[in-house]
Amino acid sequence: MKNSTMIQYFEWYLPGDGKHWDRVKKDAAHLHQIGFDHIWLPPAYKGQGGRHDVGYGVYDLYDLGEFDQKGTIATKYGTKDAYIQAIQSCHENQLGVIADIVFNHRMGADQTETIQAKEINWNDRDQSISPEENVEVWTKFTFPGRKGKYSSFIWDWSCFTGTDYDARTKQTKLLEFYSKKWSENVSQEQGNYDYIMGDDVDFSNQKVVDELYHWTRWYKNLTDIDGFRLDAVKSIDSAFFPKWLATMRQEYQDDLFAVGEYWSGNLDELKDYLRTTSYCMTLFDVPLHFHLADASNSYDRYDMSKIFEGTLTRIAPQSAVSFVDNHDTQPGQALQSWVQDWFKVHAYALILLRDTFCPCVFYGDYKGIEHDQKGQVPFLDEMVWIRSHLLDVDEMEDRLDDWHCIGWCTKGEHPVVVVMTNGWASGKSFSLTEYRSCSFVDITRNDYKVKLDKDGTGTFTCLDGKCSIYMKEEDYISMKKELKR
Repeated sequence: MKNSTMIQYFEWYLPGDGKHWDRVKKDAAHLHQIGFDHIWLPPAYKGQGGRHDVGYGVYDLYDLGEFDQKGTIATKYGTKDAYIQAIQSCHENQLGVIADIVFNHRMGADQTETIQAKEINWNDRDQSISPEENVEVWTKFTFPGRKGKYSSFIWDWSCFTGTDYDARTKQTKLLEFYSKKWSENVSQEQGNYDYIMGDDVDFSNQKVVDELYHWTRWYKNLTDIDGFRLDAVKSIDSAFFPKWLATMRQEYQDDLFAVGEYWSGNLDELKDYLRTTSYCMTLFDVPLHFHLADASNSYDRYDMSKIFEGTLTRIAPQSAVSFVDNHDTQPGQALQSWVQDWFKVHAYALILLRDTFCPCVFYGDYKGIEHDQKGQVPFLDEMVWIRSHLLDVDEMEDRLDDWHCIGWCTKGEHPVVVVMTNGWASGKSFSLTEYRSCSFVDITRNDYKVKLDKDGTGTFTCLDGKCSIYMKEEDYISMKKELKR
C-alpha cells in the first residue's frame, strides 16, 4: 500500500436525507482521479435513531436500509440497494471500500427483561456499589421488522455483560449482570474500559462470537467490502480480533485491510495493543493527532522539530494510519480536539507528503462542515494528487531541525519540497543537483517561484505561519491540467 491514501467519506452532521450513498456513487470517479485509493464509509446498518442515527448506536447489523425498523426503511445514508451500488461504483473506480464495523454496544432493544445485576462505580469499573438486585433492562432484540431474514439469532441479556439503565426505577446507572464479568483484555482506563454505552456485548459467550462470524460472512458476501474500520477496540476483548481477522482473510483468500480505533494518546498503550493482537491490524495514530491539535493551539510556542516524537508514525509506521481530524474530533463532539484552521495545510502536508503508510483525509476537511461553518481545507486535491502521482519517498531529506521552521525534500524524478513555520516567515535550503537552474513553483502561492542556482541549490521560503509546497514548474503545469479535467 505504498503511497496509499484513504478518505473518510462522512462527518457527524451530514443531512439525514438518505442520499449519501448516491453522493458516494457520483463522487467515486472524481476521488479516483484525484488520487484516493481507499474510501472509509460510515456504518451502514440500522441504528436506534433510525433516519437520524449516524450509525454508532447499532440496532440491527443485518438491516442495511431494507426493513421498516426504527421508523424508517432507509438509514441516514440511504437504502441497501443504494449502498451496494455505491460500493460497486467505488470498485469500478479502483477505490477499496473500508466498512465501519461497530461490534460492541447495542441500543434500541425491542423488549425488556427482568434479571439480577449489581451497580458499578462509573469511575472504577472494578468496584461494585450495591448488592445484586432485580432490575428491568432493555436487552431483548427480536427485530420484528426483519422477521428472521438472514439470521434467526435473538439477542437477550445473556449476550451482554451490562447496561446503563434500569427501566424499573427509571434510573441511569452502570449495571453488571448476574454471573457476568467485564472482560480483562481491554483498556485499564477507569479500572476497566469494557463498558462504553448501551448493552455491552459479551465476547466470552461463544454463541455471540459465532453469530458475529456468521454476520461477517454474510456482510462480506453481500457487499464485497475490502476491509474494516473497527470501532472502539479498546473496549472489546483483544483476544477476539486476531482469530476473527485470520479466519476471514483465510476464507476469502484476501488480505483484508483493518484499522482499529484505539482512542488513546499514550503511545505505550498502542504499542502494547499491537503486540497483544499480533499486529493483525493497523491503528489510527491518535498521538499524532493530539500533536497536531496541540501545535495548532500553541502557535509559535510549539516546538515543531518534535511533531513526530512519541507517535506511531515514527516508531511503527507500517502499523499507523495517520489523520488530522475525524467525526469524533470535530467541534461539538465528545472527543472534540479540532486542529485549528490556520494549521490544517501544515497538518495535511505532514501526513500526505511524507513516507506515511496510509494517511486518511477527513470529509469535513475535504468538503467543509456546514453545521460548524467550516470551509474546505485548501490544496487538499493538490496534495493527494502529488502523493498519488509524483511522490517518491525512497530518498527523502529531512530538516525537522528547528523550533519554528521545519521542512523536507523528496527527490527522484519529481522532487517535492515542503517548508512550514508556526511563527515568522522563514525558509530552508535544499540541494537538488539533478535540477540545476530548474524553476520550482509554490502551489500555495502560484505566482511565486524559486530558481535553483547552477549547483542545484535553492532557498525555499514560506510566509508567516504558513506552509509552502514546491514542485517543478513542469509538474505543476501537468497537475493543473489534470485537476481541471
